Amino acid sequence: MPAVPLWWDTFTAHLQTHRHPFYAADAITHTARLILDAGTTDPDTLVDRAQHAIPWLVRTLTDFFRTHHLHDAPSKMAEDVKAAVLRERRIEAVPLPLRPAVRAFAQALLGQRERAAALGLRPNRLKTIEIRLDTVRDLALHVTGRGHRAWASLSITDLEAFLAQNPARRASWLAGLRQFFAHAHRTGAVLHNPAASLDARQARGFRGATLTLDEQRNLYHRWNGPVEMHPHEAFIGLAALLHAATTTELRLLTIDDLTPARHAVRFPGRTVDLRLDTATWKALTGCLSHRASLGTDNRYVLVTRLTRTTRGPAGAAHIRDSLAPVGLLPRILRSTRLLTLATELDIKQLTAALGMSYAGAAHYA
Repeated sequence: MPAVPLWWDTFTAHLQTHRHPFYAADAITHTARLILDAGTTDPDTLVDRAQHAIPWLVRTLTDFFRTHHLHDAPSKMAEDVKAAVLRERRIEAVPLPLRPAVRAFAQALLGQRERAAALGLRPNRLKTIEIRLDTVRDLALHVTGRGHRAWASLSITDLEAFLAQNPARRASWLAGLRQFFAHAHRTGAVLHNPAASLDARQARGFRGATLTLDEQRNLYHRWNGPVEMHPHEAFIGLAALLHAATTTELRLLTIDDLTPARHAVRFPGRTVDLRLDTATWKALTGCLSHRASLGTDNRYVLVTRLTRTTRGPAGAAHIRDSLAPVGLLPRILRSTRLLTLATELDIKQLTAALGMSYAGAAHYA
């Protein structure tokens, strides 16, 4: 290289510490070639060029530059642009005769989101808008196959046929259809709202799977016994079974949320510290030892092979896969504990202790 970047020595030291030597050597070589081709050492330019020329190098460069404050995280504008591309992709998948109404619906949803944000209300997430567009797109493809070329020709029978394709998602799909046809009726795209008289009856209260007392005892003895296992399995299992921890709370738990002197943690989203029992704290200590053995700068408690060289949390899939040896999902453990707590505690205590909404807690009560 004609000019060595100021960050080059730090970058090579970072790779030596966080990567396998063979991978580090490849990363150094390709980064040098990238600098030569780009004719610059600017981090933003290098990351942009790597996305097209050397995709596997993007994550390594991005993590290093962000860790050393040389490259900013994606801005809100960049996220909005990405969301706009995804929305356009869904709209373009709608058959052409039905597409204008769907595009107008997407604009209306965005307008609602902007007005809610301006008024200080809770706006719809961009992901929610994408889900609504998914539903309308799938309906459009369905009715086009049945010979319809305009939204005005649809009847309740057509919607019922569409909803019958997946009864488990009837409530979710119907919510999107109600929004779409209400907007279409207001704008004159349809003369009547065929979704207005449809309903999706749902049973009140919790109806999911739970564990018996014997099954809970067996799991407790496994995670607090001499069985050799990955430390993440024991902590995730005990935290969900005894303290009703969610997947998000476990993923986002950082070392700053721990109070070792009191054996206490503050799960993200909760307003009170939780003193852990001996078994759960022991499992948490095992996770911290595993984290230390990885030599990582990642601030999260649950660090994986993929996240040890990054600043991000483990994925939800890791939380789920950690319990694969016992064949259970984290939500089953959490639901089991919530049902017990809802029986033993006042609902106000439950919402305050776990950071739940009243409606969420009442679901289990």
